[in-house]
Amino acid sequence: MDDNESTPAPFERGTDGPKVIVVGVDGSDSSWRAAAYAAGLARRQGSKLVLVYVQPVMPAGAAMGAPVMDATNEVAEELMAEIRAATDRLQGIYDVRWEFHTLRGDPYNGMVQMADELKADAVVVGASESAGHRIMGSVAVRLVKAGRWPVTVVP
Repeated sequence: MDDNESTPAPFERGTDGPKVIVVGVDGSDSSWRAAAYAAGLARRQGSKLVLVYVQPVMPAGAAMGAPVMDATNEVAEELMAEIRAATDRLQGIYDVRWEFHTLRGDPYNGMVQMADELKADAVVVGASESAGHRIMGSVAVRLVKAGRWPVTVVP
């Protein structure tokens, strides 16, 4: 190779703007605001928007199994219906590539798993609306502390 030729720079995640933006949704007002913010960011950056719902898993003795599972499945179906309705309303106005993923487990671990699997460049979550986050720490705070991706917390 002579001096006039340059070698291509190695791929570096996040240097040309985010390519994959992962946003957590759970049906709360805060999560919908986070999804709207992330959708706008994805549209402006030409990124893929990945919406993630982590279905909570109750300890065996805390619930009667099937009713809780049915309820979390219903939430996932309702979220998907709302997301589809929103994208249908905006079709032709905004063009955003998006996916919806749902999995079971702890919201923090589920978001980490999806962000890692999808090689997320950014993670967006809503601020916690739960008083219980004072004990475990909110998902948002835990994601920020993980220090693996830029995290935006939407109020």
